[in-house]
Amino acid sequence: MALKYRRVLLKLSGEALGSAGNLFDFEQIGIAARTIREMAARGAQIGIVIGAGNIWRGRQGPSANMDAVTADQMGMLGTVINCLCMADALRREGCDAVVMSAVDMNRFCEPFNAMTARRYLAEGRVVLFAAGSGNPFFSTDTAVALRAAEMQVDAILMAKNIDGVYTADPRLDPSATLIRDITYTEALKRGLKVMDAAAFALCAENKIPEVRVFGLDHPENLIRVLEGDPMGTVVHP
Repeated sequence: MALKYRRVLLKLSGEALGSAGNLFDFEQIGIAARTIREMAARGAQIGIVIGAGNIWRGRQGPSANMDAVTADQMGMLGTVINCLCMADALRREGCDAVVMSAVDMNRFCEPFNAMTARRYLAEGRVVLFAAGSGNPFFSTDTAVALRAAEMQVDAILMAKNIDGVYTADPRLDPSATLIRDITYTEALKRGLKVMDAAAFALCAENKIPEVRVFGLDHPENLIRVLEGDPMGTVVHP
């Protein structure tokens, strides 16, 4: 089947890599790696940003009183660990993968360079973008929007533990309804928790064609969305 999106940026939460109090659930990581390998085998060019929630949630709970810069730096390092872990899983599945970091650490991964990353994607390599934007005070969402603009992607795929964007949190409000289609401006105006404000602004200003928000309860949803399944929510300019 023909792909709807040729080049995509996949956002995975750090929590998707762990389970039951474990930092890493290697069975789940293996399932994700095999799904991503299948996406690549079908001709998709794939960039990946992974959060650090399984390792570190800076400025929350006991860490709330930490210096914000230090807390954010620890979060960036957490994303590097997660990207190294996922890249290893992809390679074990026979998928060529490279980690590029916004913070130079040449002994572990390549420094991020937009032109080099585009070339890797065109060559069929999966590129994992680590260390966020490289700066404190910017969320992983912002890094997703930034890398999506730099890589000139057809869509951002946000695989979540909920099946789309709702009018309210459906876990707290049983009257919440699924929104199928919404613009960046309207989502920002309504305060919907898809991305933070800086990420929305980047998507809008750079006319990112689509952000697809859908559930990752079934990993094959990634392939279904890639092929044009309308599940979840489409956010667009």
